[in-house]
Amino acid sequence: MKIIVFALCAIACAFAAVVPDPEANVVRSDYYHHPEGGYQYVYETENGISAQAEGQIRSLNKDEVAHQVHGSVSYIAPDGQRIETTYVADETGYHPQGAHLPTPPAPLPIPDYILRALEYIAAHPYKEETAKN
Repeated sequence: MKIIVFALCAIACAFAAVVPDPEANVVRSDYYHHPEGGYQYVYETENGISAQAEGQIRSLNKDEVAHQVHGSVSYIAPDGQRIETTYVADETGYHPQGAHLPTPPAPLPIPDYILRALEYIAAHPYKEETAKN
């Protein structure tokens, strides 16, 4: 349930950056509910907002199920650039992708003194001594 709430919050944040157009009409809106418990939806508006998603319930084991959703959201930013976010939301969390999203910096190299320490540890493994009575 937390995943669904998080995914909906993320989508709402994506739309919050869009300047609302009260005159924009919906040009396409389709929803299909699968008998097995899944669903699909798609919608588009005149002002370039569109979204689509497909969701399903997956069985993790005999006692647990997970809601899995994958989809995309796109809109035209105020500067005219098309912003598109694709995402997967499942039992591991919400995983968005998009060119506009920040990327983490490259990892720092491991310092030489740490590498030497790891080599020493590998060459001299710990040996537990048994007590003599």
